[in-house]
Amino acid sequence: MDGSDLPGDGVVRLATDLASVVASVVDPEIPVLTIADLGVLRSVETEDGHVVVTITPTYSGCPAMRQIEDDIGSALLREDVESFEVRVSHNPVWTTDWISEDGIRKLSEFGIAPPTGPDEVLCPRCEADRPRLVARFGSTACKALMVCSSCGEPFDYFKQF
Repeated sequence: MDGSDLPGDGVVRLATDLASVVASVVDPEIPVLTIADLGVLRSVETEDGHVVVTITPTYSGCPAMRQIEDDIGSALLREDVESFEVRVSHNPVWTTDWISEDGIRKLSEFGIAPPTGPDEVLCPRCEADRPRLVARFGSTACKALMVCSSCGEPFDYFKQF
């Protein structure tokens, strides 16, 4: 007996493996971030072979949520998981504090200023402060469009929530 058929052992290992698979799903609007980096993934649980994934949207009208749900389903199906559901939870409300340190780094490397207070935004290219706000909404509703006060380059700023 290799231990894989012990009661509960396979379920625990399965939940851990599936959590890793689900955590690797990328955000469709910011493809350098996974849903785990972004803090959207809240939990992955298994119960009698049924997988329940809970996610929280960055804001209530986020258009990417449907795509994220579909991508989670595709990832689980690739792992031969056929019994699953994706639950969307709005409580507690998502906050930029849930973005991982790795996620903050990835945002900056990708050219998106990570969330800070509005007076603390730095250009992700040259790190100059005091950029000019061009539009309250950038390429997505959770980002603002800014222009650097030093290098003049436009960039998205991930708004703090």
